[in-house]
Amino acid sequence: MTSGGTAELLLSGIVLIGASVQWLTGMGFALIAVPALVLVLGPAEGVVLANCAAGAISLVGLAGGWRQVRPAAMVPLVVAAACTVPAGSWVAARLPEPVLLAGMGALVSGAVLLVMRGVRVPALRGPGGAVAAGAVGGFMNSSAGVGGPAVSLYAVNAGWTVREFVPNAQFYGVVVNAFSVAANGVPQLSAPLWLLITVGLAAGALIGKALTERVPEKRARLLVLLLALGGGVTTLAKGVWAL
Repeated sequence: MTSGGTAELLLSGIVLIGASVQWLTGMGFALIAVPALVLVLGPAEGVVLANCAAGAISLVGLAGGWRQVRPAAMVPLVVAAACTVPAGSWVAARLPEPVLLAGMGALVSGAVLLVMRGVRVPALRGPGGAVAAGAVGGFMNSSAGVGGPAVSLYAVNAGWTVREFVPNAQFYGVVVNAFSVAANGVPQLSAPLWLLITVGLAAGALIGKALTERVPEKRARLLVLLLALGGGVTTLAKGVWAL
């Protein structure tokens, strides 16, 4: 990790950018932030910080949209995720750092490409699809900090609109990140750094809300996915280089 104030400002900036795009598009914090956070903090601390921050963003966002949550669809998702979160944590704790970096980079890059293509998978429809997406998402969230793409693919195959997807994704984010933090623990950061991260989250929320009416949704989502793909490829390359 970079030492001194530079690292603290870098982490705060990463969180700010991730929070901005999350509020702007309803997705993207983990996809953008996780590759950068694991490169700065290392895989273990980077993932748990992403879990904490993404859970906080989802909780605030859910406060205004909880009435639009679909319990019938979300209960199988979160129950399945709860079952696989411990497995993801167990695997991540036992892999060498280069292997973990390469695996995270591959997971992020692959997930982004699948979401960009809007892949249609008949198996991801109905209750069985919800269980499958939740199980994959829970494992990916606790091991690599990126559980959202699995839910995105489920939503695409279920025919949800963006307006339907956002509150349900926020509900999923609250529950699954809470499970992931319980399994992985809280990152060991200093009080000043936690303060900077909190400021980054708040500033990112303000920036994202301000840009919502100025940036077309399709363009914003494409930017998020391209940035996430770049981060995933960079993390994959660093892991492979260190092997």
